[in-house]
Amino acid sequence: MELVIVDSYRELSLRAAAHVAALLRRKPNAVLGLATGSTPVGLYQELVRLHRQEGLDFSRVTTFNLDEYWGLPDDHPASYHRFMQENLFGLVNLRPENTHIPSGTAENVEAECERYEEAIRRAGGIDLQILGIGQNGHIGFNEPGTPFTSRTRVVDLTEDTRRANARFFPSLEEVPRRAVTMGIATIMEAREILLLASGKEKAAALAAAVEGEVTPEVPASVLQTHPRVTVLADRAAAAGTRRLAV
Repeated sequence: MELVIVDSYRELSLRAAAHVAALLRRKPNAVLGLATGSTPVGLYQELVRLHRQEGLDFSRVTTFNLDEYWGLPDDHPASYHRFMQENLFGLVNLRPENTHIPSGTAENVEAECERYEEAIRRAGGIDLQILGIGQNGHIGFNEPGTPFTSRTRVVDLTEDTRRANARFFPSLEEVPRRAVTMGIATIMEAREILLLASGKEKAAALAAAVEGEVTPEVPASVLQTHPRVTVLADRAAAAGTRRLAV
């Protein structure tokens, strides 16, 4: 695990985008695992700029998102389908048939989860998985206590996670209580992982993830066992690590 500490969120976003762009130039048909939430917005903005101003090509890229709220239709303002369309998919030359997000309204959720896993396998696996980290150390919506062997499934969201995401909804009461998420084992099968962390509210979780015990109680700590992980963190998020303490 390589920890890279930068001075600002903007620098984090630029370096993350450069990392993704280098992969796409090297492998135009790369398979990307994508995240949502506030942290990757700057990354997506820079990828859009690279596409428009420097010709970064997404026409052969395949994408798989980590998760979706259970019960939200694709066109709901707070759905991750809508988020990705507004922040990346609708702004670059990705082919719609090459973008994949779990359904939050599938009639048979178990079949949907199996379908999603099979789609990743058919694509040849994920080349680069983008991750954020929750304040409780979750990755995707794999909350503390999730077995490292978990696969794509429906999960219950903790109240901490719901409160953290309430800013995207009119009220806390409207935040879904469940979500469909890639499992930890699914995430760990990516050939490379890029974890992004920004803000002081992530400091304790990041320190536990990169320097603490590898334990299901801190789901992101499992990344210590992956052979190729880069952690990009701004100084606020990295404030709890020994690297900044010395």
